[in-house]
Amino acid sequence: MTDLAAPRSRPFVVGIIGGGQLARMMYTASVPLGVRVALLAEGPDVSAAGVVHDVTVGDYTDPATVQEFAARCDVLTFDHEHVPTALLQQLEAAGTAVRPGPAALVHAQDKVVMRQRLTAMGAPCPTHQVVPDAAALVAFADRTGWPVIAKTSRGGYDGKGVWKLDGPEDAPTPFADLAPGVQVIAEEFVDFRRELSALVVRSPSGQAVAYPVSESVQRDGICVETTTPAPGLTEEQSVTAQQLALRIAHELGVVGLLAVELMERADGSVVVNELAMRPHNTGHWSIHGAHTSQFDNHLRAVLDLPLGDPTTRAPWTVMANVLGGSVADLPSALLHCFARDRRIGVELYGKEVRPGRKVGHVTAFGDDLEATRKRARHAAAYLMGDPDA
Repeated sequence: MTDLAAPRSRPFVVGIIGGGQLARMMYTASVPLGVRVALLAEGPDVSAAGVVHDVTVGDYTDPATVQEFAARCDVLTFDHEHVPTALLQQLEAAGTAVRPGPAALVHAQDKVVMRQRLTAMGAPCPTHQVVPDAAALVAFADRTGWPVIAKTSRGGYDGKGVWKLDGPEDAPTPFADLAPGVQVIAEEFVDFRRELSALVVRSPSGQAVAYPVSESVQRDGICVETTTPAPGLTEEQSVTAQQLALRIAHELGVVGLLAVELMERADGSVVVNELAMRPHNTGHWSIHGAHTSQFDNHLRAVLDLPLGDPTTRAPWTVMANVLGGSVADLPSALLHCFARDRRIGVELYGKEVRPGRKVGHVTAFGDDLEATRKRARHAAAYLMGDPDA
């Protein structure tokens, strides 16, 4: 007979800070691993709060809230990079396992820190300079040529905090309503041929794996589609991009997933655009298209488990984002999608539909690129209310 009074071991708890769709899909990946997930969510109705059982609603910038949450977790990881660096340093100093740690994460939080470190390690970057005011920005652009790109050092996401400036009259724009402690960095305008994404995962013990390099299509700063592997990328170019991402992960001490967003110039060379240290939109294809998804491998890294196989299940995988349109009842719209294509993969994020909002994604994989692309685009368009889908 079981002794109900006997002490029981507490389940291992992975704490996720941030309640968006990335946390939601991390939770899905946690279930087969048998670990418990606790969530620190921005509000009760955010995406991940609809599925995670252990939810704390609170401010991720408030030290007391984060410290109380961390005290009941064995390890912390993130849905976003916006937790203050100093707060994470305090948690780590107090013995909390933070993955990725603040020393690595700051390179995804602060673009100035990122550019300085990547340049020091010889990674290819656009010509850039921190500019304290509009006059300095104009001087930079006069040297490098207009247009230029201006970015805030912190806080930008999905195209926010990024401007393409065509002439001196635009120079004051980035400095309007600039938050205290936030800098502006000016970068050369890279007339890129396309955008690529190199995703790697690294564990605390140093094991690392690289996913096939993807081509991503962005509109208004938002990823709308990825193709994996990137069409027309030679084996040498692919390996070079993967090695670059692996080197960055090693040099920065990243634990978990690192997404290195790249811009490919007309001559085939690449420069680093952004870094993200969490599961990434350009890796969503891996849920249905890879042997081990980015979410599964991120959690394995956080737990220091052996990493899984990142290779594809088929020659081509296309992921299309579902951006909120005229269809409010997305689950009902799946009737058409699944009846038409029984091999399509769909992830809905449980969000209220708003115009242009990421509310889900569709993944198709197959042997023929164009056919696979059409399948993914059709299902995504239907879920967005396209009458011609």
